[in-house]
Amino acid sequence: MNGSAFGPGEAGSLGLSGLQNLGNTCFMNSALQCLAHTPKLVDYFLEDYGKEINHDNPLGMNGEIALAFGELLRKLWAPGAGPVAPRAFKSKLARFAPQFSGFNQHDSQELLAFLLDGLHEDLNRVKRKPYIEAKDADDRPDAEVADEYWHNHLARNDSIIVDVCQGQYKSTLVCPICRKVSVTFDPFMYLSLPLPSTMMRTMTLTVVNNGINGITQLSPYTISVPKNGKLQDLTRAIGIACSLGVDETLLVAEAYNNMIIRFLEDPSDSLSLIRDADKLVAYRFMKDNRDGPFLVFTNQHMEKKQTDGKSTPNLKAFGVPIVSKYCNMTNGSDLRDLYLKLLNSFQISTEQSLENLDLSNKTERMAEMEGTESPHLSSSMNTVDSSSEGGLEFYITDEKGIVKDSKISMNEPLSINQDLRLLHVLVYWSDKQIQQFDSQLFSPLPEVYKSGFLAKKPQESASLYKCLETFLQEEPLGPEDMWYCPGCKKHRQASKKLDLWRLPEILVIHLKRFQYSRYVKNKLETYVDFPVDNLDLSAYISHKNGKTYQYMLYAISNHYGSMGGGHYTAFVHHGGDQWYDFDDSNVHPISKDKIKSSAAYVLFYRRVVEG
Repeated sequence: MNGSAFGPGEAGSLGLSGLQNLGNTCFMNSALQCLAHTPKLVDYFLEDYGKEINHDNPLGMNGEIALAFGELLRKLWAPGAGPVAPRAFKSKLARFAPQFSGFNQHDSQELLAFLLDGLHEDLNRVKRKPYIEAKDADDRPDAEVADEYWHNHLARNDSIIVDVCQGQYKSTLVCPICRKVSVTFDPFMYLSLPLPSTMMRTMTLTVVNNGINGITQLSPYTISVPKNGKLQDLTRAIGIACSLGVDETLLVAEAYNNMIIRFLEDPSDSLSLIRDADKLVAYRFMKDNRDGPFLVFTNQHMEKKQTDGKSTPNLKAFGVPIVSKYCNMTNGSDLRDLYLKLLNSFQISTEQSLENLDLSNKTERMAEMEGTESPHLSSSMNTVDSSSEGGLEFYITDEKGIVKDSKISMNEPLSINQDLRLLHVLVYWSDKQIQQFDSQLFSPLPEVYKSGFLAKKPQESASLYKCLETFLQEEPLGPEDMWYCPGCKKHRQASKKLDLWRLPEILVIHLKRFQYSRYVKNKLETYVDFPVDNLDLSAYISHKNGKTYQYMLYAISNHYGSMGGGHYTAFVHHGGDQWYDFDDSNVHPISKDKIKSSAAYVLFYRRVVEG
């Protein structure tokens, strides 16, 4: 529409001009409308700003970006202006920032970052930047060091952008080895806040509780861990979830096709190595049982496989692999007894007590005939026919469960190398045996994360304050972002903590909706609940200085749709409680209660209270 609902020349229509879409330039239009309604910035460019153009700044663009922006802003604020075609500005932008040339869709926040920096350098009042060597904090008071950093920054950077948009945060790095602490105070132009959901990952594991009388339960637990965390974060979270005792420990393993394919034991291993489709089992042991070899039992049974219309028998692994400590075993009977004891709690009770007694007598008679001792099994375990005829059979195998040429005899000594860390045993089950146990033992293990393709995922939500808290929490630097520790004289994966120290008059907050990695590119549709009339940051500023820090929202850059496409618009506050929707050429009023949505991408706040 032409300007707005107001007639040409009416005072209320000033600044309500749209920007024509020149071909996928909605990202640019959205960012420009937010800046074109930024207090003090508007007044600055509507007055004589030309005298502050810095033509000699090697970091600037000879003032051309500032001039192009100023001319465009004046057109937007001209009385009775209709939609403006920003061709001249786009041409200058493409010349100095080739990444924005052409007519592909781009990111409004990336354009804002370039533009704020470019305007600053083009309007920098400092003609010759002095060389200043940063001094170490040396245990001096934070306030003294922060002021020193800020004055050094202003000695090289002085513009309307610094005046209005720049703040300062405290950055603390701690070496994990020598505990050297490094504190710096750095300027910022905007805050890029992670969405809490992007920092955490939901994972489901099955905990196998090896009790005194065998496995007492198989319990799935769903936990939240840092997405960039390590195995120690996972074991800590699962330990809390299952109330792990101080004298207990967990052995985490990955299972595939009902077999253990690896144990996860290095606490520093990255959780990114674990995929959503993986299946994890955590075996719970007493701490004194961690030393020495472990027995890894893999269950197998015969199933009918259809091939070319013919039914052929096929051995297949099934159920939950069982891990136990190898101790005090002399022969095959000891190994079988241990295994049956572990499965005791899963055995289906029977009222056929006479059969139980007969089987018990039969077992004792067989033991006497073989010249061995009777197995020390409870009466309930004696219901299992553990003889080779229709019963359990045990085989020494390799870690892949393929080799099965070493059958374990019940009455022969076990010749096992005590230095061996893992002993893999295949347990062959008959159909009769399987029917005597609870089906939970044979149920499929859950995946680490099962995404619902049919059920619609509930929309995630978070408060802006929660996003800020996530941004400010201490976290380790990534392996690709190592810090050179002056104490160790080596690169270390230090922990980093940010604190807000000095807040600007105009606070720009970027919500990190777009995720980029080597394998994944996606957009997060998390709904962020942000304050409109009173964003109070008093509790988040480290250096209070007697001031209050309350802000009012005045503009939003929105992104609708998916990665690599979608559409950008801007919502702008324009007097009273009236908001306007700037959608390229079209500008129309929008209700205040409609401005919050999961499309909000960049938020613009102005300070309203000074202490």
